[in-house]
Amino acid sequence: MRSLDEIRAALESCYAQFEALCADLGAADWQTRSLCPEWNVHEVVQHVTSIEAVMAGWLPEDDATPPPFEKAAEFLAGSDDPAVLADKVYAVYERRRADLSALTAEDLQRPSWMPTGRGTYGRFLEIRVFDFWVHERDITTPLGRKTDDGGLAAEIALAEVENSIGYIVGKKVGLPEGKSLAIRLTGPIEREIDVRVDGRAQRVDHLEHPDATLTTDSTTFIQLACGRIDPQAQIDSGAISWTGDDEIGGRAARNLRFTM
Repeated sequence: MRSLDEIRAALESCYAQFEALCADLGAADWQTRSLCPEWNVHEVVQHVTSIEAVMAGWLPEDDATPPPFEKAAEFLAGSDDPAVLADKVYAVYERRRADLSALTAEDLQRPSWMPTGRGTYGRFLEIRVFDFWVHERDITTPLGRKTDDGGLAAEIALAEVENSIGYIVGKKVGLPEGKSLAIRLTGPIEREIDVRVDGRAQRVDHLEHPDATLTTDSTTFIQLACGRIDPQAQIDSGAISWTGDDEIGGRAARNLRFTM
């Protein structure tokens, strides 16, 4: 888990990015279809910020009780108007900044309900960074807006995918017993992710001679893992490629999705 200072910095960066988006979106932009199939840009902003509204002022007391999600309705009331939504976004993020400033390192260790199961409050906050980072690109990608895809928030988002790499390669890609796959991320975050199947798929320190090597950039990798973009389109454009065993490489490129 990241340190308190890192989690604070990452979330504050996420808040600032969404505030900047809200200030710069035109009427047509708010209605643009996002990378989430069921949501437009307006609905993505509503979703991601409503969770922060629910978490405002809340600290977990145990790992079984979720935050008060009923508060989301209060946040959403009247927010179909983009101007009202933008004002509510700023207010919620200011409350969350106050929460973050009052947090202690011990608070991060509190047992907490999380969307992925039981864990700690610190892990829950890391998942929030992941959610923000992915949803920001759900908005900016279809709008054709550039984003800084490096930095701490991106590192935390990528780590969420890396934490599931055994499941992705073993269950979604279906890498056979005894086979290995190397994933090379060329930037903005450079990473070597090596997986071998020995009874089960698991990450290893280094593969000298992988059966296949998949190469892409870190943003494409995360978006594919989140089911946000079409794998074949990325293959056709050259955004993702592979060497070695063609069947393994092609299957990996097309089956990275583990969440949505």
